Amino acid sequence: MNYILGLAVVGIAIASPAWAKQPLYVAYPPANHQTTAQRIFLVGSAPPTGEVLINGKAIARSPGGNFAPSFPLQLGENLFTLRYQNQEVQIKVTRKSTQSVLPIGLAFAKDSLTPAVDIAKMPGELICFGAIAPPKATVAVKLGNETIPLMPQSQDVQLPPNSAVLTQTDQPTPRSLSGQYQGCAKAESPAGLGIPQFQLTMNGQTTTQQGSGNISILSPAKLEVAEVTSNAGVARTGPSTDYSRLTPLPKGTRATITGREGEWVRLDYGAWIKASEVRIINGAVPPKSIIRSVRARKVNGATEVVFPLQVPVPVSVQQGDRTFTLTLHNTTAQTDTIRLDDDPVISRLDWQQVAPGQLQYTFNLKSQQQWGYNLRYEGTSLVLSLRHPPKGVASSTPKLSGLREPLSTVMYGNNRVSGLVVKSSQSPLAGIKILLDPGHGGPEDSGSVGPTGYPEKAVALVVSKLVRDQLVAKGATVYMTREEDRDVGLQERVDMIEKLQPAIAISLHYNALPDDGDAENTKGVGTFWYNTQAHSLAMFLHNYLVQELKRPSYGVFWNNLALTRPHTTPAILLELGFMINPVEFEWISNPQEQQKVAVALADGITQWFMTR
Repeated sequence: MNYILGLAVVGIAIASPAWAKQPLYVAYPPANHQTTAQRIFLVGSAPPTGEVLINGKAIARSPGGNFAPSFPLQLGENLFTLRYQNQEVQIKVTRKSTQSVLPIGLAFAKDSLTPAVDIAKMPGELICFGAIAPPKATVAVKLGNETIPLMPQSQDVQLPPNSAVLTQTDQPTPRSLSGQYQGCAKAESPAGLGIPQFQLTMNGQTTTQQGSGNISILSPAKLEVAEVTSNAGVARTGPSTDYSRLTPLPKGTRATITGREGEWVRLDYGAWIKASEVRIINGAVPPKSIIRSVRARKVNGATEVVFPLQVPVPVSVQQGDRTFTLTLHNTTAQTDTIRLDDDPVISRLDWQQVAPGQLQYTFNLKSQQQWGYNLRYEGTSLVLSLRHPPKGVASSTPKLSGLREPLSTVMYGNNRVSGLVVKSSQSPLAGIKILLDPGHGGPEDSGSVGPTGYPEKAVALVVSKLVRDQLVAKGATVYMTREEDRDVGLQERVDMIEKLQPAIAISLHYNALPDDGDAENTKGVGTFWYNTQAHSLAMFLHNYLVQELKRPSYGVFWNNLALTRPHTTPAILLELGFMINPVEFEWISNPQEQQKVAVALADGITQWFMTR
């Protein structure tokens, strides 16, 4: 699982120290590891008898002989010598500095000039520049006919990475900005301003360096129009993958481009999208639409609401407690009539023009639990599909016939995905489709690794198969993204969910930590969700597993993961324990405990469905 969550394939059922090829085995870190962390944990194992020494000092180990102590790191190279009896292993860990390297002499630091890519702004927007140069220098930027001074910065606050919440180290820290210079300016008229020239003066000497990004100011009367070409355009809050995701844009969505930064374009409603996911519509005017009537129709397993528009506009979705809110951007209402008959999902539809060009529809729902949605354009009409509750949940105690047979087989690419079901009129999960995703898999993606070298991909597959058998015995139709140790890409797993449309999807993993984490003492079940419709499932299963298995709780997290993002079904990711924890690993790799996990998870899923 790299250092955080796992998602992939599985395959191996052996759970003994036979994975290690010698008495003293170091699973992590690798021999020449590089990190920016201030600490590192060393995960490994040796026979329980005798001592393991690290740099001459004996370390604590689990009853099975596993270990995962943490050590502070100094900047540069750190050498760890591990010894067990006559065997010795050396691990070199290099801690890299997060501080910028100041240049020597009259020069700018390498790759420090910003903006480093082509950018386009609207008139009146700030254009900001940055550089790293020797302290006490004079730095400026020449752009067109203007000279913009860059002022020295002394200190700011550095935010930790998102992963810091996993190790409870997510505190902002002061950071010195010695040698950093910044400044901003505005341009009020459309123009091609060219590439900025950075000027550095120190001790009476001056040097110049050309930037690497061309700057232009767009004309409000000549803005380009983009059309989304991917099935679900990835919209973000800013121009890089570091920024948060927004509601995906259906294929065909059109919007005006109001800014560019490198490979990203900004759309008029505020979102950024990669230029590779759109095409430019030559000669198009800024897309805006009115809307009049709205109607709903029932299709197999869902209610579809149709919004006739003049042009496919950007959309946003927000799910709440018994509400589903759809926002249409660049849209103005001329609505007098909406048809909505009695519906399995919707109790009432309200709407309001919340701002000029921003129209909001609020669906009041009959149930707290939402089962998934989809958005698409049919021509210029937006179609919102709200899935109905799955049929077939029975409240009676199961009396199983024990007869199992394939219910259906789906070809996905070159892979055959089969669903299995038990024939029983009183099976509690009869008629329920469930997708299980064993994390990781294949030769290149082992996931996290236990002290003995036992990989996450193997135990995830073993437990997934056990869970599948338990669910099938309860009448469920169960699909798996893989049933052997092979590579399955993240998008391929997501596509399976989109195609099969199960009632729920669960990705099964075992955990690890970033280098700063405490591998020796961190343990427990962790659960991850993204869409509101998955929150109930995440909380219920998390609490159920913690209580029934008597395991610690690592926590429940909202997290933007590939296997939690699908919105067509409630989808969650479970981390059932920490591979790198010396003691918990012995529980994870125990076949009897794996069976208990499978029984508890299947029972928890059943109980959750019974309460919907």
